Amino acid sequence: QVQLVESGGGLVQAGGSLRLSCAASGRTFNRYSMGWFRQALGKEREFVASRGHISGSTYYAESVKGRFTISRDNVNYTVYLQMNSLKPEDTAVYYCAAGPSAYTMATKSISENDYWGQGTQVTVSS
Repeated sequence: QVQLVESGGGLVQAGGSLRLSCAASGRTFNRYSMGWFRQALGKEREFVASRGHISGSTYYAESVKGRFTISRDNVNYTVYLQMNSLKPEDTAVYYCAAGPSAYTMATKSISENDYWGQGTQVTVSS
């Protein structure tokens, strides 16, 4: 069992930066690939970024490539999402997830993921 708790969301102006954190409980953290998803009001939850637990491979949605960076700290059981050059369209609730592989998180249904956090709100003003 893995419990995920996100933090770091907030209100920021367009062009600004935020760093989201996701703290995981349980020693099984290192058995999972980790990812970030987001859900804007009235829209479906979508993939943002993922990072593998073995190879460290990373995947990004086209809309965030070059602006967002996912990283993980396997000692402290934490995954991060550094978000730079934020845009109003990045406004959403951001969720952390643990799943079988970074590639699966990027390409398959969100139902393939095993665990989810409660989400943290990111609001980007224009």
